[in-house]
Amino acid sequence: MPRYRGLTWDHPRGRDALVEASRQRGIDLTWDVHPLSGFESTPIEQLAEEYDVIVLDHPHLGDAIRHLQPVDELLYGEFVGPSVASYRMNGHLWALPLDAATQVAATRVDLAGETPQLWSEVIALSYRAPVTLSLAGPHALLTYLSICVALGEEPESFRPSATGRRALDVMSDLTSRAPRHSLSLDPIGLLDDMVSDDTVAHCPLVYGYVNYAPAVTFTDAPSEWLGSRPGSTIGGTGLAITQRCETSPELFDHLQWLLSATAQDSFIPEHEGQPARLSAWTSEQVNQRVGNFYRRTLPTITSAWVRPRRAGYIGFQTAASEVVREVVDGAVSTSAGLDRIATLWKGIDHE
Repeated sequence: MPRYRGLTWDHPRGRDALVEASRQRGIDLTWDVHPLSGFESTPIEQLAEEYDVIVLDHPHLGDAIRHLQPVDELLYGEFVGPSVASYRMNGHLWALPLDAATQVAATRVDLAGETPQLWSEVIALSYRAPVTLSLAGPHALLTYLSICVALGEEPESFRPSATGRRALDVMSDLTSRAPRHSLSLDPIGLLDDMVSDDTVAHCPLVYGYVNYAPAVTFTDAPSEWLGSRPGSTIGGTGLAITQRCETSPELFDHLQWLLSATAQDSFIPEHEGQPARLSAWTSEQVNQRVGNFYRRTLPTITSAWVRPRRAGYIGFQTAASEVVREVVDGAVSTSAGLDRIATLWKGIDHE
């Protein structure tokens, strides 16, 4: 039996189902973990030298595909939103959609009352309950991009625009009243905070984690007006096979099983995972245990925006997020911040 090394991220959602599946199904696939920050920012080319299977985020593909093997023939079934499309590039599929997630609204309804549906309602709520934004790491830029989408503009070119200015103005306004400690928390830290004390009542955009439902109520991301598109940037994770991996029928069978209805509709939810298959998101049994987490947020993930997958994007995302934080903190003007983001975008590989 071949031996394989896999890398995933260190959270029950990212770890438990994969480890238990390897154990129960008898495949010699050992899973190492790295923190969420490593999953979001570590270059795949470094990891591909050490691992056979990597759980990755689709924006890494611009730099990563020369280190990966196509997995087109392993995919079957129907998955939510652009989960499959986000891993398709240059005519091939480069990762299998194991886990589906996008930014949605998270609310402690006992503190906030009715969940706001519009950005104007989020702002109104922030005057009577603690509202925060997800701004740590890459999430400052991702929040900005999703607000732009809600305001009617997909930020493909990253050029300064009236929509970008409005988005940053919304973020600056909300940040001025947000609990200061919450602004430095990644999504896991922020949701941990929401379930452990009463310092945050609502976050309008945070990557959904089923593990925190139903203590936290997850609903669609805000829109500009009732019936308009919820602004959200898809995340989730995919299973990628590296060039160093000597594949086998046993490995292919195992990875296909992880995407099967059996795994996605029962095994993965039962082991702290967050499935990507549409049948799981619409399942009465799966939803019943988690306060309808999946059904409540299905419209948002269905219409979620897909980030660019160009070489250099991850570095751009990191640098642009720092610019966004400087703008919302008042250290840099909105105009100067938009110009700097545009300059950063021009500096990456556009071929």
